[in-house]
Amino acid sequence: MGQKFKIAGWVSVGVLAGALTTVSLQTVARGSITPLPLEEIQQLSAVFGIIKSDYVEAVDDRKLITDAISGMVSSLDPHSQYFDKKTFKEFREGTSGKFVGVGIEITQEDGLIKIVSPIEGSPADRAGLKTNDLITKIDSTAVKGLSLNEAVKRMRGQPNTKVTLTILRRDEGRSFPVTITREEIKTQSVKAKMVEPGYGWVRLSQFQERTVEDFVRKVSELYQQDPALKGLVLDLRNDPGGLLDAAVAISAAFLPQGVTVVSTDGQLEESKAIFKADPEFYARRGRADPLEKLPAALKQVPLVVLVNEGSASASEIVAGALQDHERATVMGSQTFGKGSVQTVRPLGPDTGLKLTTALYYTPSGESIQAKGIVPDVMLDETPEGDLFAALRMREADLDKHLTVDVADETAAANAREKAREEARKRLEEESKKPLEERRLPEFGSDKDFQLQQALNQLKGLPVKASQTLTERQIEPDEDEEADEAEEDDAIIDGDEGDEDSDD
Repeated sequence: MGQKFKIAGWVSVGVLAGALTTVSLQTVARGSITPLPLEEIQQLSAVFGIIKSDYVEAVDDRKLITDAISGMVSSLDPHSQYFDKKTFKEFREGTSGKFVGVGIEITQEDGLIKIVSPIEGSPADRAGLKTNDLITKIDSTAVKGLSLNEAVKRMRGQPNTKVTLTILRRDEGRSFPVTITREEIKTQSVKAKMVEPGYGWVRLSQFQERTVEDFVRKVSELYQQDPALKGLVLDLRNDPGGLLDAAVAISAAFLPQGVTVVSTDGQLEESKAIFKADPEFYARRGRADPLEKLPAALKQVPLVVLVNEGSASASEIVAGALQDHERATVMGSQTFGKGSVQTVRPLGPDTGLKLTTALYYTPSGESIQAKGIVPDVMLDETPEGDLFAALRMREADLDKHLTVDVADETAAANAREKAREEARKRLEEESKKPLEERRLPEFGSDKDFQLQQALNQLKGLPVKASQTLTERQIEPDEDEEADEAEEDDAIIDGDEGDEDSDD
């Protein structure tokens, strides 16, 4: 046994040494002068060797190393992730707007899978899945204990095959199974229509490779219907984000040329950047300005931006830029707060590492991280109010999220938990009502209360602002308070993309 352990140990040392040599060279190449922690690396090697020699059954070398990498990366924050061959392919498919699955944006919460938003028109959307639904089982497999990658793998599959998801819908106090047929998801990220004479509605459900092109086409169609458009509503509710260059382009469509849209800052010099409303910051390589065919009147049309807790990352960039430049009135509820940039670095021909490398800042220099965008006008979801906002999860609620001050965040979390308990009590009464009375209206319909308030804003009519929603604060430390008194998206081979998983 001792001889076997030595052999296994030396094999593990060799395997890890090769990998770490590569890491070391890459670290030096990026200008780091931080030495590698050799004692901890030796312990890692020793654990590898002991598992290989002493574990009850043989364990594959590749799996051990892959799991070690996955654990190391996932411990950093909710958005850093190691991509194996399959998940790397799926990630690229997701940003292109085409993949096979059920059609949901997901993240993790308390060991379960939470639906950030169903992709409009997808099998999941048609099956009635909703934002904040929790998936507790995938077929017969309990989700608790599965990584996000493993859950994605189980929900993905071949077209026309079925998967059964067990859903926990906390705002209705029930759990139920839903069987969904997988299909190729070709997401239509832009919708538009005239909601009233003189007033248009443009909805962006994601920021993908075709989003800017589709946006230009849809807006041009609106102006063909009414060249004297009086007002426009840009609907970013439940938009989980996507490609950064698309977000910069959509912002630039409404802003004066050359103004700042968003900036990023991180440890690497390449992470310190300013993105402006100029084609060089959003036009794809070798292509003309995709916005050149837009009607010139779009730069001046009165604009309202609708957002909610499901608006994240790229959609927060757009809302923040238009708000800071006073180009639009932002209405709805406080956004998700994903203000971190993820850079995807290939580790080989078919694997990669998505790592948080910077934070986003609005043109005024405000961080989006864990705070999000606070609307100019808070709106409830229905005329009767929105008493359950405290139950909705945001970036600040995610385990290991990046924050400024841990102690203050703990205090804020305790206050939010108290508010949630009160909301749960109200929920018990609400859950006694028939389901049809509690279902929120479709975005863009004549029963869409928030859209109606946005139209009232554009017309100069009274707006029914929320009486219950308030800004969720991240308490600053004392130094930040003194300063105040004196006064991710992912990059893939040069293109920018966002996180969260598609299924």
